[in-house]
Amino acid sequence: MSISTKRGDDGSTCLLFNKRVSKTHPRVMTYGRVDELGSALGLCRAHCQDPTTQAQILEIQQQLVQLMAELATDDGDQGRYQEKYAEQAISAAHIEALGAHVIEKEKGIRFEGWSYAGDSVADAFFDQARTTCRRAERAVVALAESGATVRPELIQYLNRLADLLWLRIKEH
Repeated sequence: MSISTKRGDDGSTCLLFNKRVSKTHPRVMTYGRVDELGSALGLCRAHCQDPTTQAQILEIQQQLVQLMAELATDDGDQGRYQEKYAEQAISAAHIEALGAHVIEKEKGIRFEGWSYAGDSVADAFFDQARTTCRRAERAVVALAESGATVRPELIQYLNRLADLLWLRIKEH
């Protein structure tokens, strides 16, 4: 099976459960921002020397795939999504886990004002990931404000993740 189906040659793509929409559809634009975040986190993971942090980033990247799947589900199919993927969906537990990482990272950091990325390659990539996360978060908020079905947990997750990424640049 080839990845090149040519079905998108007309500027359309499929949401989850096969609803075809324009590649400029707000849901597509929004999960695309989250996809960019996953790539930015890949750069962080590739340049980070700490195996524990690398494992945490990989886990977050896997969770972002689930977040994208939910964003790629049309309002009319949200019930089907919850029936099929409820166990993998972003939940309060995921948000709490990120919050626990934030609390742990804050213990070892002294705040002295704004951070400027670039002290190391990893530091710069973490800052890029942070700003990409904030852009994805704004896109999810905009999608929700447009009237689309978006669970608040998705916004909360991205907000907590951006906080964690900011703390990562403080530690490098």
